[in-house]
Amino acid sequence: QVQLVESGGGLVQAGGSLRLSCAASGSRFSINAMGWYRQAPGNQRELVALIKSGGSTNYVDSVKGRFTISRESAKNTVYLQMNSLKPEDTGVYYCKFVVTYFGEHDYWGQGTQVTVSS
Repeated sequence: QVQLVESGGGLVQAGGSLRLSCAASGSRFSINAMGWYRQAPGNQRELVALIKSGGSTNYVDSVKGRFTISRESAKNTVYLQMNSLKPEDTGVYYCKFVVTYFGEHDYWGQGTQVTVSS
């Protein structure tokens, strides 16, 4: 089993910054990819940023140049640095790890609320 624990959400004014963290623990596993998703009220969950095991990254267009995904492999932790936040960035942010553990599986964090006030 793999458990993910998120931290770092909160309330911030537009233009501010937040840093989200997501740490994985559990049995021995291999991480294939780590990502951050968000879900705003009434909207579907969308991929915000992804980092693959080789280090390549992808971002949704709306956050390019403002958000940075990074990882600390030794700690099985992924981060999302969010700068120049906008009210439309408001939502619940979820991390997802794609791991190999007796096959490939997706594991999700519990979600953390990010609220950006105008």
